[in-house]
Amino acid sequence: SHDVIILDVVLPGATGLEVTAILRGQGVKTPILMLTAQDARDDIVRGLDAGADDYLTKPFDFAELLARIRALGRRSQPTPAPQVQFGNLVVDRIRHEVRRGTDLVPLTPTEFRLLETLSRTPGQAVSRTELLELVWDMTFDPGTSMIDVHMTNLRRKLEEGGHPRVIVAVRGIGFRLEAPEQP
Repeated sequence: SHDVIILDVVLPGATGLEVTAILRGQGVKTPILMLTAQDARDDIVRGLDAGADDYLTKPFDFAELLARIRALGRRSQPTPAPQVQFGNLVVDRIRHEVRRGTDLVPLTPTEFRLLETLSRTPGQAVSRTELLELVWDMTFDPGTSMIDVHMTNLRRKLEEGGHPRVIVAVRGIGFRLEAPEQP
């Protein structure tokens, strides 16, 4: 699974247009940015008609390439549901609040971002690297205990009053949000 695919039109063995057509034929919906020196209008039309989402001709400004990648990445992100529920835990993305049954769980903005990030892919492990990038906009520092400190505080707040654990540590990977087992 990729956020964006960048293809040059001229590739060994197959053209970027052929690769794009194959990907689209297989149902791959990942945005494709066609990158090439072929800048005639017909070349651009062929690239877009083959299934590319954008077309950038060489030479190009690197800042423009990055901006196009970010724009394509934003378009490909599914809109998360406004509320996600796990047992009696409800994460409300609109109001930026978390409830256990009818009780409001007071979270710091960082704790909410952590929980909201985990709630985007319930049942799937989110790596420490991803958490640092998505919650703190940082690259991985293997020596940091920042995630553990915030995760400990978040888990403590979510488990107050004897509530079951919903955040599970995945050894060597990161953390996963899962619904508590029903009795």
